Amino acid sequence: MEASLCCSSTSTPPPLRTQAQSLALVPLSNPFSLSFRPRRRNPSSSTTIRAAISRAKKEQTVEVVKKELEGCHLIAGIRYKGLTVKELQDLRAALPPTSRLLVAKNTLVSKAVEGTSWASIAPCLQGMNAWLFVHSEEIPEALKPYRTFQRERKLEENDFTGAVFEGKFYAPHEFKSLETMPSRAEIYGKILGAIKSPSISLVSTLQAPARDVVLVLKAYVRKLEEQGAAA
Repeated sequence: MEASLCCSSTSTPPPLRTQAQSLALVPLSNPFSLSFRPRRRNPSSSTTIRAAISRAKKEQTVEVVKKELEGCHLIAGIRYKGLTVKELQDLRAALPPTSRLLVAKNTLVSKAVEGTSWASIAPCLQGMNAWLFVHSEEIPEALKPYRTFQRERKLEENDFTGAVFEGKFYAPHEFKSLETMPSRAEIYGKILGAIKSPSISLVSTLQAPARDVVLVLKAYVRKLEEQGAAA
């Protein structure tokens, strides 16, 4: 019995293998199989994101055009093909504060004017257009900067493509009537002259084209309102 116990106490169990040793004994078929692999992008997802950004930009442009049409007296298209960014910047700087030049695709402008009195601008919706928005009754003053710009830089082909004023479309060859409209000061002069001179002068004024008569009367009413407010 003692021998048996002695034998049992002196015998040692086989050493236990650690987890690291066990893994070290397992052969790997490919030593690079555990390496990091970058995740591939889904091309369809990138296309969807780009389309959404493009659609948002288009909607924003339509809203900008609609905003410019509020309180606008005239909108005109200008052919800007061949003009540099610098030239467009120079043209913008030459415009009066009441005018703004905007470059926008014809399809977006068409969407903005749809169902409005500005829809008659449709004949201009082709080619490359920059759009002039005039927020003043001084139409000749607003058109003159581009005529000067066009003449100085010899841009005969970059003419006005058309305009809408008081709901009527003006083709390029009809711009002279817009560019020679009387200014507010001239209208006041006509009214005062007609009032102070014999009645025949007033009759002559009233025999002018209907559009000019309306402008004269509007200006006179505005003058009376201003005088009343000052009093």
